[in-house]
Amino acid sequence: MSSAYGRPTAAAGRVIPFALRLAVSGGREAVARLLMIAAAVAIGVGLLLSTLASLNAVDRANERQLWMNTGVKGGTETAQVDPLWWYAHGDYYQGKTIFEAEVAPTGPSSPVPPGLTRLPAPGEYYASPALAKLLRDVPAVQLADRLPGRLAGVLGDDALISPDTLSVVIGRTVDEVRAGPHATQVTTIAAAVPADCDNECFGHGVRGDALTLILSVVAGALIFPVLIFIGTATRLSAATREQRFAAMRLVGATPGQISVISAVESTVAAVIGTVVGFGVYLALRPVVATVPFTGDRFFPADLSLGVVQAVGVALGVPLAAALAARFALRRVVISPLGVSRRVTPRPPSVWRVVPLVLGLAELGYFVDNRPPTTNGQTAAYLTGFLLVMLGLVIAGPWLTMVAARAVARRTSRPAALIAVRRLADDPKAGFRSVAGLVLALFVTTATVCIIGTINENRGVLSGDPQTRKAVVLTPGDILGPRAIDSVPEGVLAETRAVPGYRGLALAHVNPTGIGKDPTDPRPFVPALVLCSELAQAPVLGHCAPGASVAAVPMTQFLDLRGATPEQWPTAPVTPEGVAKLPVKMVYVTTDGSPAAMEQVRTVLTRAQPTFEARMVEDFGTTSQKELQGWRQLADVVLLTTLPIAGCSLAVSVVAGLSDRRRPFAMLRLTGAPLRLLQRVIGLESALPLLLVSAFSIGTGFAAAAMFLKSQMKYDLVSPGALYYGLTAFGLVASLGIIASTLPLLKRITGPEAARNG
Repeated sequence: MSSAYGRPTAAAGRVIPFALRLAVSGGREAVARLLMIAAAVAIGVGLLLSTLASLNAVDRANERQLWMNTGVKGGTETAQVDPLWWYAHGDYYQGKTIFEAEVAPTGPSSPVPPGLTRLPAPGEYYASPALAKLLRDVPAVQLADRLPGRLAGVLGDDALISPDTLSVVIGRTVDEVRAGPHATQVTTIAAAVPADCDNECFGHGVRGDALTLILSVVAGALIFPVLIFIGTATRLSAATREQRFAAMRLVGATPGQISVISAVESTVAAVIGTVVGFGVYLALRPVVATVPFTGDRFFPADLSLGVVQAVGVALGVPLAAALAARFALRRVVISPLGVSRRVTPRPPSVWRVVPLVLGLAELGYFVDNRPPTTNGQTAAYLTGFLLVMLGLVIAGPWLTMVAARAVARRTSRPAALIAVRRLADDPKAGFRSVAGLVLALFVTTATVCIIGTINENRGVLSGDPQTRKAVVLTPGDILGPRAIDSVPEGVLAETRAVPGYRGLALAHVNPTGIGKDPTDPRPFVPALVLCSELAQAPVLGHCAPGASVAAVPMTQFLDLRGATPEQWPTAPVTPEGVAKLPVKMVYVTTDGSPAAMEQVRTVLTRAQPTFEARMVEDFGTTSQKELQGWRQLADVVLLTTLPIAGCSLAVSVVAGLSDRRRPFAMLRLTGAPLRLLQRVIGLESALPLLLVSAFSIGTGFAAAAMFLKSQMKYDLVSPGALYYGLTAFGLVASLGIIASTLPLLKRITGPEAARNG
């Protein structure tokens, strides 16, 4: 190899084949290490590609729902074609949102929405596949009877956000469409989100910037343990490799040649792992597609990668592995005697906690200084959480050293003294074995606390459960002038005939403002309700004894919490006079069964198609879908990080045993009992695991509390017994993993290890 001096190019050409042979010439141990590194890289690449594909899928789903913004001011361009009358509105079925677009062309060149080859004629409609299936499976009185005419076909995928999307395009006459509120003429189908949607947009799209924040933090939470796993795997037989490379330096190998050899070994494993990682991504794609990150599933085809992303990962991962190998063997490159002359590494300094403190300080600063824009929030919280995670890894060795020195002053047992002295002398090696699990516990704690607190504040609608059994027909804007002149007796009779019907109350317009509180600055005017009807819906309140008509606040009919029923003021008007007034809302109570509530909704919707028949669960549909996506993300994080951290722990302990088999063999030859050495190994791993894990869990609580206070103004809600049980299980399982590696010590510390070391 000394001939390589002066002819680096030719030497590199000879060194690379030699390095390839060397990578697998160490027998089963070398092959096992190669496969372990490749497996770690494959997991990391698969998760990274899945995250990138998920972000791409969100963008594609957003693009396919832009057409729903047609007719919204600023969202639709103009063209020289026959106008299309357009009226978009929403409906619901058992908490699921249904988008409905009623259309009426004025000529043959009227624009056609995506997913269709022609516009439906009056009396026809095109439904999404999921809605078409629902129409077939559900009794018509609960859903299909709301739609006029017949099903003419299904919408194509290019009009659907998700396979689960419930959408329908309904053909109407021009006069029918024009009767709808906000109906308008358009000459193009919308292809962008309007600058100001107010409450008129249906195709808002998932807030890509906010989801980028969430998925970026999730990606960091997933990738960090994987990177630690990869780093741990590369340490397998590190001592043996360093001695081998140092021996090559002593016989004349150049630093460049050693760098090539180490880089080739790591790059081979990284290339294999990257190739397998693309296979892992393809295998995970159908599974990832079923996870409703945004509240809806993805189409599997949407989970695809861009050319730049694929090439970047394919080239970047092996390159990063080569650079990591070069960094890991810097001692050998600097001095061939550096490996043989073992000295106590320089202890980590207190400055290692600086990144962690900075990350927590950043999150703390934004508690009272939340950035005004979403992009600013993304930068603030993403960098804060990533800095905290990085800080835990950097500060871990210093925390391990401090804990070991504290324990050393309070113990006198031989096994404990040996263990804590080694941890104090080389805390980096001690912390390395538990780094993945420590980080996983931080991620688990922060995730469970954030999701649990959000769920506590948003997940359950509080109040009187009777409000969950009501259906309210409303014009949408209760402050607007829209009202029903009169509700036909046939509609009232049909409503009362629904199985499960309990009561009905009509909220009449109050033109003179009877009963309005003069001290209330809000513009709400009470509705006039017959006391005989109010008695059928006691959740709304009750009349004074002997009264015939009461003035009931409009908000009482829409209160999601089920405000405490109370006695309402008597209105000085006769029942006959109230009956002649227009109706603002219809409030129907049922037995709470989905069949009864949906059938009532169908009756009311068919009678007043431009009004909205709503239930309490409809108002929480969007937030519930968002919460469901967050819970799915939490499950993905928990089910991924903990197993990876467990694998990292097992590999690290085994690697430590392998690297120190000769010293342990010598100790056994001098009379040290095997049991003593096993206790040493157990304590070396268990001490940093338990102490640093406790610190990591506390950091997770602190980070979650600051994020919740800053972003949502929520106080941290303590996680339930499931979290504490999961944490305890993870720690016990980790101790079990450590214990399971101890029998290996007997096999690898025989007399031959002392001779051949």
